[in-house]
Amino acid sequence: MRGIALLGRIRFLDTTLRDGEQTPGVSLGTDEKLAIARGLDALGVQVIEAGSAMTSVGERQSIKAVSAAGLNAEICSYVRALTADVDTALDCDVDSVHLVVPVSDLHIECKLKMDRKSVIRKAVEITEYAKDHGLIVELSGEDASRADQDYLASLYLAGIDAGADRLAFCDTVGVLVPEVATEVFGRLSRLGAPISVHCHNDFGMATANTIAALRAGAAMAHVTVNGIGERAGNTSLEEVVMTLESLYKIDTGIKCQDIYQLSRLVSRMTGLPLGINKAIVGENAFTHEAGIHVHGLMADTKTYEPIHPETVGRKRRIVLGKHAGKASVELALREFGIGVSDAQLSQIVTRVKELGDKGKRVSDADLQTIADTVLSIQKEPKVKLQELTVVAGNTVTPTASVKIQLNGTDRLEAGVGVGPVDAAINAIRRAISGVADVRLEEYHVDAITGGTNALVEVWVTMAMADRKITARGADADIIIASVEAVLEGINRLMRLEEEDRLNVK
Repeated sequence: MRGIALLGRIRFLDTTLRDGEQTPGVSLGTDEKLAIARGLDALGVQVIEAGSAMTSVGERQSIKAVSAAGLNAEICSYVRALTADVDTALDCDVDSVHLVVPVSDLHIECKLKMDRKSVIRKAVEITEYAKDHGLIVELSGEDASRADQDYLASLYLAGIDAGADRLAFCDTVGVLVPEVATEVFGRLSRLGAPISVHCHNDFGMATANTIAALRAGAAMAHVTVNGIGERAGNTSLEEVVMTLESLYKIDTGIKCQDIYQLSRLVSRMTGLPLGINKAIVGENAFTHEAGIHVHGLMADTKTYEPIHPETVGRKRRIVLGKHAGKASVELALREFGIGVSDAQLSQIVTRVKELGDKGKRVSDADLQTIADTVLSIQKEPKVKLQELTVVAGNTVTPTASVKIQLNGTDRLEAGVGVGPVDAAINAIRRAISGVADVRLEEYHVDAITGGTNALVEVWVTMAMADRKITARGADADIIIASVEAVLEGINRLMRLEEEDRLNVK
């Protein structure tokens, strides 16, 4: 195995805009590709594979836009071993091409209908053609993990002689295992050109294989944000970066504090939600419920967190349920500025556990209601719904009008949206504008019962300034449930803001 000191020279080629976009159902427009490319560049990624120029006219427009954006990163286009592909990439003003050549007998014989020698000749021809036209060439072996490794080495050596700047080993269907990756990259790293590792996650080992390859001498990792890609996806950018940074203490040059922001951007623009238990960027990555864990966190966060959430631009979150203990409930109450005695705390914890035993998530709103009941505090809402009218249909723009009472004064406002719920929420936000700047950050719906008259539960995350809270509403009408949740969130945020002002005085 090569020395781990070599990790200091690691570079990243991000293929979110090419391999990531090949996720079924994902299609990115030019503006979306530009936004993601700028995010990758700001993060410190060295090479951005902006797409495959031969795909379509729209794809070429997007690649040209990324090439013209003045980014620091090298801009790359995927090409096959065809001069037409290289010409099209040149028209997009890219810096480099990712020249992908099938190298397993399965691909050579079944897909290309060629023989091994012909594939090498073609790879050499296109490498020389691209170099003659001023391009950086990364010669990539497709399905390399199922290829004859001696043949693969001969193709790579022929490519180096033809001028290839970099090589890439593609584990196209994710069948590589870490011990084999270590052995393979130990050999390939001695061929005389930098070797990249490109892994797929079909067996859940893309990150492990990539780390093993880098430890054995690979110079570059191919990755995607959130690990998106065909089938089970590609190697996850955030997982590889944080493994190197936190477990191997290697400075990758990546601005780790911006990882979560970029993750959310990619999720939003691709329409691919993150798994709640996704490493580093998933909702639960820094979320705690169990009382013994929260007690440990209060003593030292390292007890149950391998890294500080702020390292990747996140915040710690404590949720309550049947596993909650006094420490977690007390910590949550403290966030709301609610002080309780030991006896009152015990009562609140008991009620939280009772809800948790029924399979219920205990939201911020639930906790505050429980605390208010135990403390016998009745707080008048600042915003009350008086009237709500919604118009929607297949030939009209969804429109809502609301009449609310804000601090005792009636306000009438209207709003439009992409649907009736969106229109109603927009109308409410317009009605309170100038008094409270509240943002809706997350929206989730659960059906509590079955049938067309199902009772639905709506969960929202509302934010005002730097403070966030979770609220919920339940009704057979999804619009009413949504409005109820939003109003609950608004009232609690306004109440907390008022308490902050009083505490300052």
